[in-house]
Amino acid sequence: MPEPLALGVLLSGSGTNLQALIDAIAAGTLDARIAVVISNVPDAGGVARARRHGLPTVVLRHGEMPSREAYDARVVETLREHGVDLVVLAGFMRLVTTVLLRAFPARVLNIHPALLPAFPGLHAERQALVHGARITGVTVHFVDEETDHGPILAQAAVPILPDDTEEKLHVRVQRQEHRLYPFAIQLIATGRVRVDGRRVLLRDAACAIDAVLANPTPPAT
Repeated sequence: MPEPLALGVLLSGSGTNLQALIDAIAAGTLDARIAVVISNVPDAGGVARARRHGLPTVVLRHGEMPSREAYDARVVETLREHGVDLVVLAGFMRLVTTVLLRAFPARVLNIHPALLPAFPGLHAERQALVHGARITGVTVHFVDEETDHGPILAQAAVPILPDDTEEKLHVRVQRQEHRLYPFAIQLIATGRVRVDGRRVLLRDAACAIDAVLANPTPPAT
């Protein structure tokens, strides 16, 4: 059997997506192992979460580095020391540079709480509400040199309800993040993903031809 995909998880916050990966690996639905967790925030909840699970954990404070490139060089060094195959951004609140992207070409993954290319950047759920969108969602994409721009691997749609606040919508969007991220990484782990320019080509990925989420829902025909 092939070796499990070695993940390097980068985070800055509470680590709920890290937990989703831990749970999927334990359940046998993700053929991967978490080789190292890296945080730029020493007291991030994700650091404590990683340590509770006995995962190799490294804190690299960005304020101690002279530049973003210097910081990413340290990140690359750490990832390579731990034999990482795929870099997984899980609430990592820093823009990565070409230093990281060139070290792991088409091997840096991110998850964003919107249906890209709609609502990139910060506060995506707030943006969706302000714009009066009826549907938002989650996007897993490969990272390139532009923010929230790289080739899209997987998406999940989430309806926006009439009484939604940013907090209520965030909870439902995050629930789909925790489902979609392990699934998307499993596609890579099983060799079913090929990146062709801006398109991600998937082998043996199911999608019902008439599948749709409409909000409001039109009558059946």
